[in-house]
Amino acid sequence: MARTKGDHEARRRDVSEAVWQVMATRGFAGLTLRAVAAELGATTGLLTHYFPTKRALLEHALDLLEQRTLSRPRRDAGTGLAALRDALLDILPLTPVATDSNRIWVSSWDAALSDPALSTDYARKYAQGRDRLTERVAAAQELGELPPGDPAHIAVGAQSFILGLVVQALFDPAAFPPQRQVELLDDYLAALTARTDPTAATRPDPDGSPAQCGEVDRSG
Repeated sequence: MARTKGDHEARRRDVSEAVWQVMATRGFAGLTLRAVAAELGATTGLLTHYFPTKRALLEHALDLLEQRTLSRPRRDAGTGLAALRDALLDILPLTPVATDSNRIWVSSWDAALSDPALSTDYARKYAQGRDRLTERVAAAQELGELPPGDPAHIAVGAQSFILGLVVQALFDPAAFPPQRQVELLDDYLAALTARTDPTAATRPDPDGSPAQCGEVDRSG
């Protein structure tokens, strides 16, 4: 009996799920045709119909990762600071699904850094993420929930903070359980709202005493 289009699509979904499971458990370093075939209970020969080269497998894995990341349910608590907080919470590994997604993203960095085309694409993705955060920062500033300042600068800091927290939570989940991650994020946002100058930070004065947060160093 000839295979139908529905059979083909179902098999392709099965293949994609097997690719996802391999990435979630082994990371990008463990993503091979043999590993995917074993997860699928099939032969590597069958997989070559979908992925004739390792590059094709890698490209499919990255597309799958982006699709699942974009389709994941998002929080929506309104506008302003609450919307910024929701956007940052959506990045954190607070659930098993989000943890798998983040583990795959982080494990893919090595592949992206070693491939100029992928590296450029990743830089674009993170820049788009900063643009979305910038819009939410600007909205919070308009509502008076964040102090004045360059919203793009604040967004860069927020993205850097949240990605650093993601990495720590992945490597040491016992020290950074979901509740702790949320507490750290809320502490970060509280400090952000308290600053009179969002580009300033506590820094030592020439005499060694710390300058107050928000105090601008105009020396030199």
